[in-house]
Amino acid sequence: MTEEPEPLDPLDLQIESRNQRRSVGRLWQLVRRSTRLVWGSGRLLFTGLLVVQVVAALVLAGQVLVVESFLSGVLDLGPGGGVPTVLVAATLGLAGLMAAAALLDSLRSSMSRFLGESVARRTYQDVLDAATGVSLRHFESASFYDRLQRVEASATSRPFQVTQALLGIVGGLTATIGVGAVLARIHPVLLPLLLLGGLPMILTNRRESRREFQFTVAQTPPQRQRFYLSYLLTTRDEAKEVRAFDLGGPFRTRFDELYARYLADLARHLRRRLALSTVGNLGAAVVLTGTLLVLVVLIGRGAVSVAEAGAAIVAIRMLQGQVQALLRGMQSIFEAGLFLSDVDQFMDLAATARDEEDGDPAPATFGEITVDDVRFSYPGSVTEALRGVDLRIRRGEVVALVGENGSGKTTLAKILAGLYDPSAGAVRWDGRDTRTYSRVSVRDRVAVIFQDFVRYAFTARENIAFGRATADPDGGRVVEAARRAGAADFLEALPKGYDTILSRMFKGGRDLSGGQWQRVAIARAFYRDAQLMILDEPTAALDPRAESALYESLRAVLAGRTAVFISHRFSSVRAADVIYVLDQGRVVEAGSHDELMAREGMYAELFRLQAAAYLGDPGVPQAR
Repeated sequence: MTEEPEPLDPLDLQIESRNQRRSVGRLWQLVRRSTRLVWGSGRLLFTGLLVVQVVAALVLAGQVLVVESFLSGVLDLGPGGGVPTVLVAATLGLAGLMAAAALLDSLRSSMSRFLGESVARRTYQDVLDAATGVSLRHFESASFYDRLQRVEASATSRPFQVTQALLGIVGGLTATIGVGAVLARIHPVLLPLLLLGGLPMILTNRRESRREFQFTVAQTPPQRQRFYLSYLLTTRDEAKEVRAFDLGGPFRTRFDELYARYLADLARHLRRRLALSTVGNLGAAVVLTGTLLVLVVLIGRGAVSVAEAGAAIVAIRMLQGQVQALLRGMQSIFEAGLFLSDVDQFMDLAATARDEEDGDPAPATFGEITVDDVRFSYPGSVTEALRGVDLRIRRGEVVALVGENGSGKTTLAKILAGLYDPSAGAVRWDGRDTRTYSRVSVRDRVAVIFQDFVRYAFTARENIAFGRATADPDGGRVVEAARRAGAADFLEALPKGYDTILSRMFKGGRDLSGGQWQRVAIARAFYRDAQLMILDEPTAALDPRAESALYESLRAVLAGRTAVFISHRFSSVRAADVIYVLDQGRVVEAGSHDELMAREGMYAELFRLQAAAYLGDPGVPQAR
């Protein structure tokens, strides 16, 4: 069944509407913006390219003058006479100018390519900074992913387009002035007639650019689906399940359907662009035909000599190409401007996020963390993930969060870590709302390892040192963190020890088991050396013996630091100072293991149910 394309995101529609109202003034702003961007990416190279463009344009104008001299010499040749010196000079001059034009074109191509890549690098750096700077809540939105993918593509391709267009405009304008001056010298009426030929293309080019932007915006969601299917079919981690369930065929079929739909949409889009382009070029051809007819009339009246007419035809052909190049450059900048404005909007997200998350530096230590009536909803969701949560964490305590799936444990951990701000209520450090602190400084005081931690395809040393990334990892701290997490023995046994890449994606790399990777992730948290450690299912991949050993040593390895850990294994949380039981986004019970068991509430019920699974006790009541 063929799916209808998704409607445009309201924010995208707003941008599109605003883009459709752009004027010549806006085009000038884009030229200035692009010039600053290119200038900042490579001043000397940009200056050199401008010089090459100007020289190449002058070479074109020189060719018209030499053609006129050449034709005059040819017409002056008499039967049996020698070749005039003027004709020889004109021939050599024309050959030299043609060779110079070819050389300049090759030089311009190489310089332009390098400068374009330099511009792309600078823009992409800004995009990456923005992507890592926006609030985590944006990553819960599909429209954000659409925009991010669109911006990533624009950052690498559109600045190069702007660079080429700017240089094309400079060259086209210079050549137009140079060749136009020669044409005006032959006869003043020819130049304005020829310039009128660009008017139809000006009118159609803008509509083509708008259609291109609209098409790209509409195609972003299905393109992301195609990329995702390609990822599933080609990546190592997904390969085993794709083969185990024989999903290659269905995924490939879905990929082909999406691609076929894209090609159908692309064909329709290109037909529309071609229709606009045809109208513009036909209009330009009509004006060109009129200009040539005027030239014929002028020749017939004797207002233009045969040599001048030949030079004029060459000039008209050159000037038409330069005018079209000038207009294409303006169209490219206008079109790129639509996409770069999209990039600017994305950059604004990061700037807003930085402003929202700014504040005073968080204190290095705390005595108590309180969570007061915290509520939280994910973007686009009508259901609250947390509904008035209250809890207290004292310095040096080991606090456990337990509950069934979907009870809000991980969401609460993210809020405690400073990754999300609560929708209502507050998290306070020693009585002060953490929203008054810089969130970066709050996160700096916290080490958090989630159940779906990242397995970086880098060395073991780097995987641990990413806990507090610096240019020079502290080797002693890496080893100590690995020892505390129980990872030192198997990491030191690797072929290159801590310098072994932990992935088979790269030559010489080795992979680890799930339990070993989990110890590396825990070592990463220890390396961070934070006052608050948050461990989300830190022992999910460990065997029971290793899990028991880790929890027995947890207080020792924490060395007085505060820890919040989430676990589905109730046997693991017995030693915690305080256990908070969450259910449907609320704290329903709190206390030590013995206190909670004595209450005969939800914790006791779940504990006994889990114990029954191990002991095979049929008399334990089922979970509600």
